[in-house]
Amino acid sequence: MTPTFGLVVNPVAGLGGPAGLRGSDGPATQREALARGSWPRAGDLAERAVRALLARRPDARVLTAAGPMGEDCVRAAGGVPEVAWAPPATRSAVPWSGADAFPSSGADAFPSSGADTTAAVRAMGGVDLLLFAGGDGTARDVLDASPACPVLGIPAGVKVYSGCFAVSPATAGNLAAEFRGETAEAEVVDLDEEALRRGRVGPRLYGTVRVPAARSGLCGRKTGSSRPDPGSADAIAGEVVARMRAGARYVLGPGATTMAVGRRLGLDTTLLGVDVVQDGGLVAADVTERRLLALVDGGETHAVLSVIGGQGFVLGRGNQQIGPAVLRKIMSSGGLLVLATRDKLAGLGGRPLLADTGDPEADALAAGHVPVITGRRESVMYRISPAAEEFSP
Repeated sequence: MTPTFGLVVNPVAGLGGPAGLRGSDGPATQREALARGSWPRAGDLAERAVRALLARRPDARVLTAAGPMGEDCVRAAGGVPEVAWAPPATRSAVPWSGADAFPSSGADAFPSSGADTTAAVRAMGGVDLLLFAGGDGTARDVLDASPACPVLGIPAGVKVYSGCFAVSPATAGNLAAEFRGETAEAEVVDLDEEALRRGRVGPRLYGTVRVPAARSGLCGRKTGSSRPDPGSADAIAGEVVARMRAGARYVLGPGATTMAVGRRLGLDTTLLGVDVVQDGGLVAADVTERRLLALVDGGETHAVLSVIGGQGFVLGRGNQQIGPAVLRKIMSSGGLLVLATRDKLAGLGGRPLLADTGDPEADALAAGHVPVITGRRESVMYRISPAAEEFSP
């Protein structure tokens, strides 16, 4: 029997990440992200998922929303979209793809809203599986539609902490192609973006959805440390500082453990942003991807990264400022310093650490076994894998 899939894309998902804005909710934030050099990428990521799906299920029907909310990326992937819902004409007519997409001012210039996502999902109630591209905010909009069918998230947002997402766009397509009806329950969580911008992290459970039952390929919900220990973070930070080399620059990713490195240096670094330090001094705080690319151009540079508990991501989740171009420069001049407690590594159950910058070739540069600093004079070797290789055919 010919499978029928739904696809809904949030075209503005992920805009705020490279701009250091912690999220992409609201037209004002989206305009600021564009002004800081970000460009729309969700459509490209959704296209990657559709390509993977159609490569394995060329007979699949794909119902979708008009224009940048799905139709465009299905066509780009070589498929024949069946448009089941269209957003208001004032928005659907606006091109929204790639670095040259800069919509005019005014709220209606943006190609979709959360209400549009919810309406589009409701229009696709009869599909076998609904794919949606976005982040946790988009997952909430999908949940608001009370979908009768199972869903699967294509990771394209700044915050991707819910358990309903695949680990990469290609993995989403592969999981969809393998779906035969067996489902499991997954949680939808989200963070308050305004609180995030003030440095406060407070995840909230909004509900559950049904997802394909899979032994691998799903993110799982982000978890915190089971036994928070400020002493562990300080010990790890002490080891990082001891390993720092004169003249080298260090890109500190988000997280409490990396922030402890800043404290060890006597610096006021950001909890949820990306900072650059050199020779004990703060070079730049809370940088954008554009600014970071200039700062890592020339000279030895290392990225200091923490691990997302329960998921294992070190790149591509909450630190999109360290994009593919930045990662290439870092890997060619220095490398990665990964930080995690032993409990956090044990919580992964042997699964690899993951890189998902949106460019599998860049992710491959970070792949392999790396030392993970777990304490003062303590480290273990652990594997980093490109997320696109998880559940690949």
